[in-house]
Amino acid sequence: MRSDLMKKGLERAPHRSLFKAMGYTDEEIARPLIGVVNAANEVVPGHIHLDLITQDVKAGIRMAGGTPVEFPVIGVCDGIAMGHAGMKYSLASRELIADSIEIMATAHPFDALVFVPNCDKIIPGMLMAALRLNIPCIFISGGPMLAGRFQDKPADLITVFEGVGAVKAKKMTAASLKQLEDCACPGCGSCSGMFTANSMNCVTEALGLGLPGNGTIPAVLAGRHRLAKYAGMKVMDLFKKNVRPRDIATLAAFKNAIAVDMALGCSTNTVLHIPAVAHEAGIKLDLDLFNKISKITPNICKLSPAGPYHIEDLDAAGGIQAVMKTISKLGVIDEKALSVSGKTVGANLKAARVLNPAVIRPLNNPYSEQGGIAILRGNLAPDGAVVKQSAVAQAMQVNEGKARVFDCEDDAIAAILGGKIKSGDIVVIRYEGPKGGPGMREMLSPTSAIVGMGLDKTVALLTDGRFSGGTQGAAIGHISPEAAEGGPIALVKEGDIIAIDIPRKKLTLNVSDAELEKRRKSLKPWKPAITTGYLARYAKMVTSASTGAVFKD
Repeated sequence: MRSDLMKKGLERAPHRSLFKAMGYTDEEIARPLIGVVNAANEVVPGHIHLDLITQDVKAGIRMAGGTPVEFPVIGVCDGIAMGHAGMKYSLASRELIADSIEIMATAHPFDALVFVPNCDKIIPGMLMAALRLNIPCIFISGGPMLAGRFQDKPADLITVFEGVGAVKAKKMTAASLKQLEDCACPGCGSCSGMFTANSMNCVTEALGLGLPGNGTIPAVLAGRHRLAKYAGMKVMDLFKKNVRPRDIATLAAFKNAIAVDMALGCSTNTVLHIPAVAHEAGIKLDLDLFNKISKITPNICKLSPAGPYHIEDLDAAGGIQAVMKTISKLGVIDEKALSVSGKTVGANLKAARVLNPAVIRPLNNPYSEQGGIAILRGNLAPDGAVVKQSAVAQAMQVNEGKARVFDCEDDAIAAILGGKIKSGDIVVIRYEGPKGGPGMREMLSPTSAIVGMGLDKTVALLTDGRFSGGTQGAAIGHISPEAAEGGPIALVKEGDIIAIDIPRKKLTLNVSDAELEKRRKSLKPWKPAITTGYLARYAKMVTSASTGAVFKD
């Protein structure tokens, strides 16, 4: 056993003494030691209940003959960090999470790991750590929040963000917004739509590192607690058979995950996180792979913010396994890929079936023939940009307008809420990339304000930053190279004409090459906004969004 390094033999008597100081018995120490990575805290609604999920995991480990050893990791609540300087730390926390788990699991050589995440950066941070360490492991998320209800309609966190814009546009009263605020998020769990947290939990299941149900069983259901116990038991099988993350998360498995991503219309942030996770396994995922898979994978689900359904509806309709079984008929799922269940993907899918064809549409009635995400390129984004095309109105799929240029998110929000953005404008927010932000903060506030003010079908938003998974409308992010690296987005001027053509995957700044070269010569050198602390170090180490914003080798 790997843990023998710290517990076996005469010379490890001092080590065993320290375990005994914590109450471990000789019998517990002799068993396989299974690290349980618990992301519980009292800041994130998706994590407030993870101590309960962790207790279930530990019970499963003990039932199967192991000794659980719990340790924590940090977690940022993107919703609470949104719209202020705190959001700069969200993406940056992903690397800290991965690094801290590497430290804990190497300083204390556990035999296997169970990861208990639930929200945005915690999931990919843990996935990166799992593939970096490559010891037997399994993931069990805390599960999604149930949708709220407001005026007899489903509501969620994004409904509240959009309500702010509606109040500013005098389409909603402040009193109604208070009522919405009180009921939109009814309890624990990751926010209830196909936002980044749920997208990544679903991706984890599709990748094979979480058991069937990992992505969709609601947080408050007993089924979530049973799944946690099964995860604890199953990790012991993985340990005994020495099945490791890189045995499961192969290139074929990543393609499976991307296909599910496209079928569901997941968050654009998956285009940051999936390549970053693959990078830890030594697998390079080119952005064009997303377009290639999108071209042959229809969008068969529309969950909030793209549609009326929520994750609880997807779970009741058959969950991720039903989605995979549906699109497997197109040959986009490699059924030979392994999973932590101990079975192949194909074996898992045998029991899957669609229980509600309104939520998971059949292949002869998709929402669109292509997947939910598109990668755009052009002279404004030579290295690529990303859009959730499934959440863009038909009228905005091909669009042209005048640039309204802002060098930070805060100035853009002030202009939008101040009524200075008009129909037909294209809002450009730059110097918000991984390096320029620093931290590439999510921009849910400006996109929600645009929707709330009724401009989402006439106003586009472009940025070298990124968006929340709750974003809808013509919001194009991850424009690479970013402004801080001298990318073309730094050369855009107020009033320039920008052409967006999502079907043709084009993003064009209608300015001549000669004029752009002239502007480049007069471009002022970028100066970092933060020069001390972790973010200053992050800005020096981070790479482009087009490479997953991983650290330089």
